[in-house]
Amino acid sequence: MTTDAHPTDPRTALVPRTALVTGAGRGIGRGVALGLARAGWSVALVGRTRAHLDDVAAQLEALGATATVAAGDLVDATTVADVVARVEAAFEDVGGIGLLVNNAGVIEQAEVPFADDDVEDAWRVVETNVRGPLLVTRAVLPGMLARGGGRVLNMNSGAGVNAGGAYTGYHISKGALARLTTMLDAQYRDQGLRVLDLAPGVVATDMTGAMPTHEQRTEWTPVEDVAELVRAFGDGELDDLSGRFVRAGADTGASLRAATAEILATDARRLRLSTFGAGDPLA
Repeated sequence: MTTDAHPTDPRTALVPRTALVTGAGRGIGRGVALGLARAGWSVALVGRTRAHLDDVAAQLEALGATATVAAGDLVDATTVADVVARVEAAFEDVGGIGLLVNNAGVIEQAEVPFADDDVEDAWRVVETNVRGPLLVTRAVLPGMLARGGGRVLNMNSGAGVNAGGAYTGYHISKGALARLTTMLDAQYRDQGLRVLDLAPGVVATDMTGAMPTHEQRTEWTPVEDVAELVRAFGDGELDDLSGRFVRAGADTGASLRAATAEILATDARRLRLSTFGAGDPLA
C-alpha cells in the first residue's frame, strides 16, 4: 500500500530478501529467524554464543533456508565490523544485507527502582541495548546506501515510550533506541532507507520468565506474531510507516496497512514531545 504523502521509493522494491538478525541464538531472535526462513528469506544469525547460533542454523537449514552464522560481542566495534563484513560476503551473490534486525538486548538483574539499583548493572544494560545497535547499524548502513536502500528494524519495547517503576536502565536504553529510529529515518529516508521500531509485546523467553512482574502471567504474545511483523516490514509492506513504532499482539500487518493513511495524517506513532495545545510555545 502506498500513499500520496509518502510514496514508496521504487528502490526499496530491489532490497534483497536477506536478513541479519542479532541475538538470534534464542528467544525472540530465534523466532524471528525461523519465521523469516519459513517465508523464504536467507538469514545471518549473529550473537555471542556460537553453540546457540549453530543450533538455530541447523533448524533453518532443515527448513531448506540458507543460514550464515557469525558469532561476536556486539559492543566491540572491531568485532562488529568483522561480523558484518563476513555476513556481507556471505550474501554478496544475492545482493548483500537487505534487512537488519537489531534484536539483541538485556535487562537489569534486579526489578527495583533506580535508588535501589546497581548503577553499573544499569549501565551494562544501556551499553548493550544502545551501543550494540549503533555499531551494527553503522556497519551495515554504507552497504545499504550504496545499493540504494535497505531496512532496519529495532526491537523496542513499551518501555521505550512509557515510564515504569523499575528497570531504569532498560527504559533509558529503549527510549534511546526509539530516538535512533527517528534519526535514521530523518537522515536517510531520501536515500532509500526504511526504519521501524517494533515492540514484541510479552513473549515467553528466558528473560521475561525471570522477571518477577511476569510471574503470574498466563497470556503471552506468540513469537510468530512478532516474526510476521518483521517479515511484513522486510518485504516492504510497512515502508510508509518508517520512523514509527508498532507493537506485536496489538498490531498486525493488515491492521497497520489499513490504518496507514490515518497514521500519516495525524503524524502518529512517532517519538515526540506532547504539548498542551496550539498555544504551547513548544508546539
